[in-house]
Amino acid sequence: MPDRAEFSRLPRLTFVLGGARSGKSAYAEALVEAAALQAIYLAAATAGDEEMRARIAAHRARRGARWTTIEEPLELPAVLRGEPRRPVLVECLTLWLANLMAAGRRPDSETAALLAALEEGAGPVVLVANEVGLGIVPDNALARRFRDAAGILNQMIARVADEVEFVVAGLPMRVK
Repeated sequence: MPDRAEFSRLPRLTFVLGGARSGKSAYAEALVEAAALQAIYLAAATAGDEEMRARIAAHRARRGARWTTIEEPLELPAVLRGEPRRPVLVECLTLWLANLMAAGRRPDSETAALLAALEEGAGPVVLVANEVGLGIVPDNALARRFRDAAGILNQMIARVADEVEFVVAGLPMRVK
């Protein structure tokens, strides 16, 4: 197992935000690949239909043998607590939040559990999320609750992150 010095170029906690199809996932993967020989890809997506299966397959195809994929739609904190020796890329917090809400779980308590796991972990962890607050106000209560919960989650993660990058049209901009 590698020691922390092997991937010391990667901060303990990096947060990568961007809109849909902004290039944030590829950017986050490149950050980890530049710093580590072996890494964990912690995927929150679930293949509920053929289109999503194709998206998941495309994500897997662009990663090589250096990556171990763990698919976990709900229990991100538990996985993060159990993987202290290799860099972890979490893809993505927005899907995780949607999964939690669909399962009837409370975003506030789940976010607190995630923050505790991130604090306890040795790192490094790169978290990816969608910035959902730049568009119009959604027209229904569920979508507004989701948008609000995503904004709060993003703020809390950004607050504790060592580095925050915002990706637009494939170009990263350092925020923090």
